[in-house]
Amino acid sequence: MSEHYYSEKPTVCSDRHVIEATLRGKTYKFTTDAGVFSKKGVDFGSKLLIESMEFEDNARVLDVGCGYGPIGLSAATIAVNGFVTMIDMNQRALELVRMNAAANGIMNVKVLQSDALAAVKQEQFDVVLTNPPIRAGKETVHRIFTEAREALVPGGTLWVVIQKKQGSPSAYAKLEELFERVEEVTKDKGYRIFKAEK
Repeated sequence: MSEHYYSEKPTVCSDRHVIEATLRGKTYKFTTDAGVFSKKGVDFGSKLLIESMEFEDNARVLDVGCGYGPIGLSAATIAVNGFVTMIDMNQRALELVRMNAAANGIMNVKVLQSDALAAVKQEQFDVVLTNPPIRAGKETVHRIFTEAREALVPGGTLWVVIQKKQGSPSAYAKLEELFERVEEVTKDKGYRIFKAEK
């Protein structure tokens, strides 16, 4: 398999730069790098998820596949009285997300290396957010959905962004199999936002 952002240790040469992104009306500065997802700017799918997601300001939130951090750090700004755990397989991404949390003054987060949700097996969350690593394959994506259900408290919600051409119908079917209630919250430019409630 060729290397991609789901690799644990990207070997592509580092090429850091700082980008600005305005998400839910707040402007963030993010350091990005080669070997991480959407290094040139926050991708449309992540932006759509960030604009769509809803939860209480004291929520315990998990961002699965956090990359350099736009979804999880936006979530930490919403859950100002809560806490966000951010997990990713990619060591380079984890280093960046720690830098980006500090650079944006966001303290209510912790960052862990994890293959899917393995590192948080003992924890429970109100909300799980994911822009899943489609290039890692359907099996990995469906494993994230299954493990997310296990990690949620009763009544907790999983928010997913996925492109129609990258398997949103099969993702929706899998979510319906796992969760009590699934809805398509919004769609735009071929992207779908699904909310699945336990």
